[in-house]
Amino acid sequence: MTSLYHDIIFGPIHSRRLGLSLGVNLLPTESKLCSFDCIYCECGWNAEHPGARRFNRREDVRRLLDETLRKMVGEGTPPDVITFAGNGEPTLHPQFEEVIDDVIRLRDELCPSARVSVLSNATQLHREDVHRALLRVDNPILKLDSAFDSTVRRMNLPQNPAYSVAKVVEQMKSFEGRMILQTMFLRGTYLSEPIDNTTEEEVSAWLKLVEEIRPRQVMVYSLDRDTPCQTLEKVSKEDLRRIAERVKALGIDCSVA
Repeated sequence: MTSLYHDIIFGPIHSRRLGLSLGVNLLPTESKLCSFDCIYCECGWNAEHPGARRFNRREDVRRLLDETLRKMVGEGTPPDVITFAGNGEPTLHPQFEEVIDDVIRLRDELCPSARVSVLSNATQLHREDVHRALLRVDNPILKLDSAFDSTVRRMNLPQNPAYSVAKVVEQMKSFEGRMILQTMFLRGTYLSEPIDNTTEEEVSAWLKLVEEIRPRQVMVYSLDRDTPCQTLEKVSKEDLRRIAERVKALGIDCSVA
């Protein structure tokens, strides 16, 4: 079963990719708010969670994070990473940049070894405030699941009909390598039609974009939790490693989760 995060600060959890991760949810705690509607989202379909669409207040995020970090540090278990994730796309928050500034200040004061990470679908990179904020965090982890608009439209269901892979790639290139690229690989069917971004056509086109963007690191992964579309298949670690080796051949670090 897919599920929501019902707290502003959640965890800590042991992340496959990030270590001991304390989560920050800027989105509504009883509903989902996202500019994508990914067929693999652990929070379920957007339409399943139509409740109140209020972002969490900057003041509440700061206060609750302060309390949680003080408690964790006091117990001798500071987080490895503070991760913006939760019930949708964190960069949609109208005060995203200010929240990032608050979190960096708290991190520097209370647990300076922790990294600040943002898991983002990269749909808000056109906003200058979001771009600035993402450059301030340690790990801006930006999604690109395919080189083809048609695959993204079926796999990620962008809510903006003007979404364009080419535009997103140009925006990612402006980070000049100061970002991590994240890609979900899967197979299966959606609406009774096959979907597979592991084909040679898909992977070759994606690798060309990886080479253009030249991120600091690439993260490739597959399904690990329940998905709203029940006809998807997890890609094997062996297949992911083969893709990762092709990324490494470009001189770019690549991890498999």
